[in-house]
Amino acid sequence: MRSLLAPHIFYTMDKIKILVVPANDGGCAYYRAWAPFGKLAEKFPEALDIRFNKNPLGLDEKTGAWQEDFDFEDMKWCDIIFTQNICNFGGEYTARIIGKAREFKKFIHYDTDDLLTELYEGHRLKGVYEEKGLSDITKFLYNNADLVTVTQRKFAERVQEFCGGVLAVVKNCIDYKLEAWNHTKVPHRNKRVVRVGWAGGIHHEEDVKEFAGIPALVNTRVGRENVEWHFFGKPPLGPNEEKDWQHDVWQNYKRILLKGFKGARNWFIHSALPSDQYGVMFAHMDIAIAPLQMNAFNDSKSEIKVAECGRYKVPLIASNVGCYDETIKNGKTGYLIDEDASKRVWVDTLAKVIKNRSHREQMGENLHTVTEEYFDMNKVVDHRVGLYIQSAEMRGYKSLVEKFNHFFAGKSKIGRA
Repeated sequence: MRSLLAPHIFYTMDKIKILVVPANDGGCAYYRAWAPFGKLAEKFPEALDIRFNKNPLGLDEKTGAWQEDFDFEDMKWCDIIFTQNICNFGGEYTARIIGKAREFKKFIHYDTDDLLTELYEGHRLKGVYEEKGLSDITKFLYNNADLVTVTQRKFAERVQEFCGGVLAVVKNCIDYKLEAWNHTKVPHRNKRVVRVGWAGGIHHEEDVKEFAGIPALVNTRVGRENVEWHFFGKPPLGPNEEKDWQHDVWQNYKRILLKGFKGARNWFIHSALPSDQYGVMFAHMDIAIAPLQMNAFNDSKSEIKVAECGRYKVPLIASNVGCYDETIKNGKTGYLIDEDASKRVWVDTLAKVIKNRSHREQMGENLHTVTEEYFDMNKVVDHRVGLYIQSAEMRGYKSLVEKFNHFFAGKSKIGRA
């Protein structure tokens, strides 16, 4: 009698393919797209195949016309499409990404770190958003994505009514292994001088006004010879050394921040740095400041400044806006200034921290401990996988769930969102 052995059938499961569509090359795209997905690709090469493509729809960037017979190769290839904010090509383009992803039956992940539906009066983009209907387009993106991620709980509460799929909070984090976050602190020119720093872009005019005249008052209180002011973010000149409207914004910043300055110069304005070199700014600081106007937009912003400051053991003094109160504890990791506080409170707080070196350094150490635990991308990026598994299950993507379970079953660090 002949024995028949059942054949063993082997098959190889395709990797989970993710197409990442960064909005641009700026800081938001760096923290929300380039860095985290780059880290996922590095940590799970056997499971994840990740491509980056800022123009997956084939728009001719010179003419602005759609390419005929474009095959949408990357969009057909992937299992998951990630896109964010309103991309450089505009609202219509971003909406088309979602529409085409729906056509190809792809899992759609939309991410944003700014409350684009509630720009405040005075924000430079408010007029543009109203003219082009970008607030309504953003709501369309919320409603048609399988997964929407935002940076903090207040933000989530404000947009949950627009979301048609899963809504989750994914905090901004930093890859602390990168060279940009491992610079030695820049030596002091004078050891008795304390360096106070601010870093920001071109959309903070209303926030800067919150700090008008305060540096000059602090100079008077502590002595200008004992403090330096460092302001980061000035746009670089163009190829022909030309200046544009962004330089006009910074000239206005300068007038506001230096209001009332007299005597010898103790302030410095630094050019903006590429997003992968942001850490260099905080290597120049002993104290960081983050004045913000209270409004829904700012109250929904992430606490990325905490992660940046903590890496370099720089205590943060900030307006009590958004979710800073989750990590900044008065006298322990920094100080929060309430919305209705007078300028004197800012001056008193800064003077206290400038004059007390041991207190300042202990707060920096404490903040460093907090950020290493909660904002190190190397420790928390795994949870994105758990979020994908959970949301794919909830949205009924059975084959995608099967892939995730094949590659990640039994991995204890892959938590549920």
